[in-house]
Amino acid sequence: MLKVFILIRKSIKNSFDNIRNEQLKYNLLQAIPFWIGSVITGFFAVLYAQLFAWGENLMNFIFDWHAWMIFIIAPIGFVLSWWLVKEFAPNAKGSGIPQVMAAVELANPKEHKKIRSLLSLKIIIFKIVSSVVLVIGGGAVGREGPTIQIAGSVFRKVNEYLPDWWPKISKKNMIMTGAAAGLAAAFNTPLGGIVFAVEELSKTHINYFKTALFTAVIIAGLTAQTLAGSYLYLGYPKTNDVSLMVMFPIVLVAATAGILASQLSVIMLKINGWKKRKLKTDRAHVIFLVICALIIASIAYFINREVLGSGKEIMERVLFTKDKHEDWYVPILRMLGPALSFTSGGAGGIFAPALTAGASIGSVISGIIHLTPNETNVVVLGGMVAFLTGITRAPFTSAIIVLEMTDRHSLIFHLMLAGMVSSIASILVSRHSLYDVLKVNFLTEVRQRD
Repeated sequence: MLKVFILIRKSIKNSFDNIRNEQLKYNLLQAIPFWIGSVITGFFAVLYAQLFAWGENLMNFIFDWHAWMIFIIAPIGFVLSWWLVKEFAPNAKGSGIPQVMAAVELANPKEHKKIRSLLSLKIIIFKIVSSVVLVIGGGAVGREGPTIQIAGSVFRKVNEYLPDWWPKISKKNMIMTGAAAGLAAAFNTPLGGIVFAVEELSKTHINYFKTALFTAVIIAGLTAQTLAGSYLYLGYPKTNDVSLMVMFPIVLVAATAGILASQLSVIMLKINGWKKRKLKTDRAHVIFLVICALIIASIAYFINREVLGSGKEIMERVLFTKDKHEDWYVPILRMLGPALSFTSGGAGGIFAPALTAGASIGSVISGIIHLTPNETNVVVLGGMVAFLTGITRAPFTSAIIVLEMTDRHSLIFHLMLAGMVSSIASILVSRHSLYDVLKVNFLTEVRQRD
């Protein structure tokens, strides 16, 4: 085996030495780390998606077996998820996107060593374990944000292992490219990954790393497709024969979702602030988590189990079945669940829960104004874009992600309208996005610790 590896290495080296163009050699050396990081990212994204799906299926199996078991697994899941993060990787908590944003800001000559506390192999392990434990306990979290932090950690580690003679690669560009590749692999949305890097992360001119960004996103996506098969995150909802008049309910849903998403962000930040001020001991944290878990368990047991998990099944039902209209209280539950889960201190993202909340808002309003099934689908998709925009303040990223996960390119203007209306409406509640505030918090903690 060793002889085969040596022969392969020697063959590659000879082929590389035969290249006469020195600039081409330099460009290849710079590209190889991005390609390696992309392949590893695709592998982790698929593995994580399968583990996360297994966790949700296990939670549903237990609930179907004996519904009262939710009162046992929810407190255990919430407390164990928080404890894993607290003890082994404090910066693995929450979504992961604010951590990547903070790492991008720390990627300068004076502070680049601080990045390792935000992006590392330990982060990868406990991000996955903590979030899977939380979703088994019924936590309303997603895997997409965590995949972005995992990908950023992979790319940082690849960059760190490069030998001294290798052409230097910007840490900032490496992390941003990793984040884009992670999003592309998580949702199977390559354009969404690129737009996310530009809209949410990039403060530099994209010309400096556009080739690396594009190729990394493509390779990560292809790796994920090779392992998991070609798929759409949601599928092909029917949206044909819809008149331009549907723009009016889209505006209504987008404004509503934008305001509610921004308000949810404010509430979650207030909960985090209250926890820092009041919960000074581990015992106090455990009591808080048990109470949160029992609230979610009680809602699931006595009212509606749709408060549990990422909520993807809600999106699939309202888009692909005749049961298109949710009860009026479901959007409230789909905001309450993430509010209690996301602030628990465990790992878990808010991308998928935000999409679910937006879908439920679009579903309820469509039912109130009696839209046709196809019009309802369009408005539901607009609600998904709008709520995600209200959380991230990235309207183009949100529109492109929903566009790619449903392959409804004819709706590009409808979805962009929803994103822009939501972006304006959300500012009425708060000027800053959830991620921006959390990014500042992570930067403050890292700098104070060092």
